[in-house]
Amino acid sequence: MHAAMPSRGAEPKHRPDARPSTHRRILVGRLFHESHSFSPQITSGEAFEIKNGEDLLAHARCSGTTLGGIVKRAAEFGHEVVPTVSAVAPPGGLVDHHFYVQLRDALIALACQERYDAIALELHGAMATTELPDADGDLLVRLREAVGPDVPIGIGLDLHAHVTQSMLRSVDICIACKENPHSDVVSCGERVVECLAAVLDGTLKPVLTMAKVPMILPGAAETGAGPLAELHARARAIAMAHPEIWDISLFNVYPYTDDEDMGQAAVVLTHGPSRLAQRAAMEFVRDFWAWRERFRDNFSTIDEALDLVARESGRRPYILADMGDRVLAGAPGDSTAIIKHALVRGDRLRGAIPVTDPTSVEAAAQAGIGARVTLGIGGRLTPGFAPLTVSGVVAAISEGRFVIKGPFGAGEETSLGRSAVLVVDDRLSIMLTSKPGFTHDPAAFASQGIDVASQDFVVVKSGYHFKLNFARIGTPLGVATPGIGYYTPGLLHWKRARFWPEHLVPEPEIRAVAYGKSVKTPAA
Repeated sequence: MHAAMPSRGAEPKHRPDARPSTHRRILVGRLFHESHSFSPQITSGEAFEIKNGEDLLAHARCSGTTLGGIVKRAAEFGHEVVPTVSAVAPPGGLVDHHFYVQLRDALIALACQERYDAIALELHGAMATTELPDADGDLLVRLREAVGPDVPIGIGLDLHAHVTQSMLRSVDICIACKENPHSDVVSCGERVVECLAAVLDGTLKPVLTMAKVPMILPGAAETGAGPLAELHARARAIAMAHPEIWDISLFNVYPYTDDEDMGQAAVVLTHGPSRLAQRAAMEFVRDFWAWRERFRDNFSTIDEALDLVARESGRRPYILADMGDRVLAGAPGDSTAIIKHALVRGDRLRGAIPVTDPTSVEAAAQAGIGARVTLGIGGRLTPGFAPLTVSGVVAAISEGRFVIKGPFGAGEETSLGRSAVLVVDDRLSIMLTSKPGFTHDPAAFASQGIDVASQDFVVVKSGYHFKLNFARIGTPLGVATPGIGYYTPGLLHWKRARFWPEHLVPEPEIRAVAYGKSVKTPAA
């Protein structure tokens, strides 16, 4: 099955020309959240950026997202694009169930108003609510029941999705982005539309074949190097060599989901049932399991990272990934660990550090710009953390809104909530925010008046995507820090999920299951 290797940027097969086709109406939308089952905070409706109607379409046309790719490619095909709702929030705790139900029912009601030729959605694939461990599956099951069996449904997912049987039984097309950091989310959306067009033209009778193994990746999660680079290169080679295969998506399951049947997954999209798809899906997950000890990281300690910043000044600013407190992994973003270490050093490094702490924001705002205050910052949200007492000058107060520069998430409007900047020891700019926010982008800091280029180091609550958005601005460095945003065996306690390396898992029996109209019953 090891076919000749195509180049990394090779064009996929079955790519239709961008030309007007038969007039078709494509319904589009997005419900996007990565939900941390162990975060102490509930993700409420206030955390979501919501767009409807023409606002959704106007925004998507200039957005570096999967939804942007969907809208762009559908327009190139000459389809009429009909919007539903777009709702996206930074990763965080479980979504308020009542709010989710409102969104879900609104989207489904719009889908039932008229007859549409196809439906294309951007979902994360790891959304959970205070009542449902698989909200994406719930949405898709109910959507399929509402529109009937004949309307093709395509979804573009994050590669960290928790792919479930409920999802695959309910859709015709399921495609993930392939890269981490996610540099290909737009092309993921484009591919969803291309496959839906082929379904409508009758040139693709889609079957989705999935195999899964009960494990997570405890490290080595980037796709540009290491074992994932090898696996993705092989997936591209197989897809290029076999015309019946339209897509191979390898899913690195979000490790903070607490649901049954969690695990690394491979989903192969083919034209009709395929034994090759079954063999390929099983081969990939067998290799996940066989190579499981290769998935390890070797991050710097906080002191090692700061020593490097001090020693190699020519590479400043360093962009330090606070791995344990990654908001982009669902952590609250309230760690002060790097601040504490930086304050006791004698080298007076200049740094900018975000901390989620609405209480301190309000105290700083009441004191006013220019006031000197002593505050206990951070440490109020993550179990085991405690506030750190610091003194400094309030340098800025704002409402915290900004537009992501990108490329990852380019054009997305987002908010840190009401925010304040506290300058401590005349060198550390503490960016206090009311909400856990997208600090993987330099625009977050610029919105608070912080000049990234003038810092010795900048802390981001992201582990991977910041490398795209801070490219050519600074030197990236992963830092081993405490928190619930980086997998540590024994730190959290799963009630439903069972997976390696958290649990003793016997040698798994690998099987592949196929889903599709031409598959009468899911068959191994």
